[in-house]
Amino acid sequence: MAEPIKVLVTGAAGQIAYSLLYSIAKGDVFGPKQPISLVLLDIQPMMEVLNGVVMELQDCALPLLSDVIPTADEALAFKDIDVAILVGAMPRREGMERKDLLAANVKIFKSQGIALNTYAKKTVKVVVVGNPANTNALIASRCAPTIPVENFSCLTRLDQNRAQAQVAAKLGISSESVERAIIWGNHSSTQFPDLAHATVTVNGKKSSALEAIKDDNWVQNDFIKTVQSRGGAVIKARKLSSAMSAAKAICDHMRDWWFGTGDRCVSMGVLSTGNPYGIAEGIMYSFPLTIGTDRSYKIVSGLNITDFAREKMDLTQNELIEERDMAVSICDG
Repeated sequence: MAEPIKVLVTGAAGQIAYSLLYSIAKGDVFGPKQPISLVLLDIQPMMEVLNGVVMELQDCALPLLSDVIPTADEALAFKDIDVAILVGAMPRREGMERKDLLAANVKIFKSQGIALNTYAKKTVKVVVVGNPANTNALIASRCAPTIPVENFSCLTRLDQNRAQAQVAAKLGISSESVERAIIWGNHSSTQFPDLAHATVTVNGKKSSALEAIKDDNWVQNDFIKTVQSRGGAVIKARKLSSAMSAAKAICDHMRDWWFGTGDRCVSMGVLSTGNPYGIAEGIMYSFPLTIGTDRSYKIVSGLNITDFAREKMDLTQNELIEERDMAVSICDG
């Protein structure tokens, strides 16, 4: 067997982690032959709950799980980790906007960025899940200057999965038959789910998603609004934020980052550099990416951007710039 890799999950006593940890520990993310050392970080008042989670993981008798380390100590949690899945954050409640969360979460992700910089391997791969995910990832990266910015990302795969599911339901096909549905921008209600480059396979034949759907009004209105507001709809129904679907998306995100995407493209929030598609530098923006077997990503180039798309992409960009400026002022204040 290979040497265990050390995977940190923060907010480990929470509901997303409860859906996530079993999948990681049984090999769904890093492969069926890769042993895992799980480090579980949460705040001190959650330690009793976290100990119950540890007992359950032990009782699963998973052959790949080499050990489990529960802790409230960042120095212990971030020591020599290979992967950081930063789930823990001030939670979003019904009626709250992500901007309402910024002040509390800047403090959390500033501290975790410093811990990454101080204790983690410089090759660590970091995905931020806690909202506002894009800006939290940016703050963590700014506070970890010795770790390459390319090693930081935020989760927009949940939005991609939601988009694929909506198209699949519309056409009566499986979600795996929907490809290249793109999420641009922020993991918020301004995100732009884009089907202009998507393809679908219906009855064994691949075609443009737009040609198959044949309903521009649905694509430009109902579809976009449903994906943008899905998180809020789940909260309204469950009185809790998405957990099972978020955990599945984290697994998808990390598995593709770890092993590569082949000829598929996936949506991830990464740092904008060099003004790709006219997007300002210095914000964590969701782009369509391909990922190589060396775990490096490239933004898909050459996509035609319509005036409709440009307006939507700029709107979510402007929100991210506003969030960044607010967060940086809090962080540096």
